[in-house]
Amino acid sequence: MTIAKILIGALCLLPAIAAAQTEPPAPSSAQAPASPDYIIGPGDTIQVFVWRNPELSVVVPVRPDGKVSTPLVEDMVAVGKTPSQLARDMETRLAEYIRSPQVNVIVTQPQSAFSKITVVGQVRTPGEVPYRKGMTVLDVVLASGGLAEFAAGNRAKLVRKDTSGKPVEKRVRLEDLMKKGRLKENVAMMPGDVLIVPESYF
Repeated sequence: MTIAKILIGALCLLPAIAAAQTEPPAPSSAQAPASPDYIIGPGDTIQVFVWRNPELSVVVPVRPDGKVSTPLVEDMVAVGKTPSQLARDMETRLAEYIRSPQVNVIVTQPQSAFSKITVVGQVRTPGEVPYRKGMTVLDVVLASGGLAEFAAGNRAKLVRKDTSGKPVEKRVRLEDLMKKGRLKENVAMMPGDVLIVPESYF
């Protein structure tokens, strides 16, 4: 192969090399935003967008005390609210400073255990399940992959804290629910619940 042919081949490759170097980076695997009915808790990160007021639009964390601070709105309680509820409360406060504010709140990094349900024991995928409004114990089990082979579904327990913070246990007969269709066992779930599915005796 002559030097001229080598140079021509190299010149042909230059556009491809340049295109590869200018390709946009692959999308990151950032955590997806939470659903609109997500209940905000400590540790979450929220994006506050104020229409026509970019200087008031910020990304802030929910502090351990459950509050957030944004321009013109300081120490607003965020814990226990959905993004839309928090947005409406912020609009009320901002109305003191700007005319007809329109606020949108998105939970960009849902991290709070306050808005998750923990599933332990004999399910196929133990771990945390994001809470959503109207969720039932059947939804939680299905989101965890269903009962494992050696699960004692009728001895499952739902642990929930009462108003004083004391944990209260409730028996849930998951096998009767899933195999016999006894819908009375399909109890409603709450943020922070813990579902425990023990192993069957041999």
